[in-house]
Amino acid sequence: MTPDIAHLPLIITFLSLLAALSVFRLILHPLIFSPLGHIPKAHWSCAISPIWILWARYKSKENRTIGEAHSKYGPIVRLAPNEVSINDMESVKTVYQGGFDKHQWYSVFSNYGVPNVFSSIYAKHHSIRKRMVSHVYSKSYLHSSASLAAQADIILNVRVLPAVEGASHGGQASRGLDVHSFFSAAAMDFISAYCFGIKNSSNFVQQKAYRDHWLGLYRARKGYSFFNQELPRLSRFLSLAGIHLTPARIDAANRELEVWCEKLCAATLASLEKEGDNAQGSAGDAVVIRALVSGLDKEERARGKESPIFSTAISQRNLTISSEIFDHLLAGQETTGVALTYLSWHLSQSQDLQHQLRAELLSLAPAMSLESGKVQLPNSGELDRLPLLHAVLVETIRLYAPAGGPEPRVTPSPSSRVGPYTLPGDVRISASAYNLHRDEKYFPRAGTWDYTRWLHSDVDEERRRDVNRQFWGFSSGGRMCLGSNFAMHADAAGVEMKLLAASIYTNYTSHIVDDEGIEPTDGYTSHPISGQLWLRFDRIEAREEAAGRRTLH
Repeated sequence: MTPDIAHLPLIITFLSLLAALSVFRLILHPLIFSPLGHIPKAHWSCAISPIWILWARYKSKENRTIGEAHSKYGPIVRLAPNEVSINDMESVKTVYQGGFDKHQWYSVFSNYGVPNVFSSIYAKHHSIRKRMVSHVYSKSYLHSSASLAAQADIILNVRVLPAVEGASHGGQASRGLDVHSFFSAAAMDFISAYCFGIKNSSNFVQQKAYRDHWLGLYRARKGYSFFNQELPRLSRFLSLAGIHLTPARIDAANRELEVWCEKLCAATLASLEKEGDNAQGSAGDAVVIRALVSGLDKEERARGKESPIFSTAISQRNLTISSEIFDHLLAGQETTGVALTYLSWHLSQSQDLQHQLRAELLSLAPAMSLESGKVQLPNSGELDRLPLLHAVLVETIRLYAPAGGPEPRVTPSPSSRVGPYTLPGDVRISASAYNLHRDEKYFPRAGTWDYTRWLHSDVDEERRRDVNRQFWGFSSGGRMCLGSNFAMHADAAGVEMKLLAASIYTNYTSHIVDDEGIEPTDGYTSHPISGQLWLRFDRIEAREEAAGRRTLH
């Protein structure tokens, strides 16, 4: 049907106005009139389209792409029409210690469709959840936890050290030990024991076949997060039309992992109901789940249905516990496994450094020397006071930050001041450990692994504070990593990274067998491109240990 020619001018005028409005809305406003218009653009297209940064994320080149933009244009750059990246600690303090809410990007970490501490978007909801478990991850609690000490004794003496000894001779000697898989296994055993108690925890160190299967599921899960995380509306729309951007096998892998965790949580809750608090202070103590149960009970008694998290937590108690624990397990095994992989790789390149580290470790009282196939665990806080051990580990986390990608937040309404710019509400804004740790002002030759930068023997106090402040391996503010103390610090038994490194390098030297593909991936979390690192471990004889003690004294 042909329109009346008398109406043609009106139609043309309407279409012209619509076109002009579209040009203004989609091009002129974001390019010229937007409050973000004065911020340097990482790419010419950033003001009118997010395609540039989305493509970098899709191709797994986000961290170094953003880093190059900061090198060219300064500490605050525009990545998209409504997205900004920051790379200076003053802006980081404003955003991450200023209570900015998390971006919806984190929703993908809500396991079973239920939020947890990490995935909670709103600060108030997050703080309520965090209070339930943060105390059992505090340094003071870890230093005094008899339960953790008992768990560490079993994991080290029954699992880890026998496995290293077994790989130092016999059938595996030709290729050694794949430490990336092995350290991920040890980390999982540590964190799952702390969550479930030793009885219900994993035993990935000894059960290698299942460990390999589990890690295969996890790698598959990680590889297909882009569309659900960055383009959730498009993903949902296409799925309604029968087009699934995430393959069915990935959904199946996710479900199998969730069922695995859910079963362990159920078994642990049944044990708690039966045994009560009788396991406290022993290896069987489910420290984290016990804290969650107590926290949920307390919140329900105090507020009931008025609690801000009633519908997402209290009314879904078991799924809430499963969601929280699943997040702790996934994050704990990967980050610790990656850090120890790169630490052992660098140590394996220098027998002299290993000798220095061993001399320091032998100063522990008691030293962690193998006697009758076992080690004694150090007294409370001893590992924290070893400067070389701390330096090599912190430098590894600096250069290979296991969770080094951007941590997106949202600017509050109506506006906020970040650096020299006033940003409107609802702008996606983020910093990353990867790029903060490569600031040459604080870390000269930032791309080089140099543990001496943390020994601070030749710098003044102000410079020391600046360098320490620039370290962002566990984020900062009220929403920083819950497990930083668990990963980094030592209690009566020692915890994870320092304890594992100390127990091994007191008694063994390591040597590279195959490090092809050791280069790290570039994503939110990183790992060796090959997914493996093969090392040979040689037992240190008692006379060498005695020589090490003489060298120390």
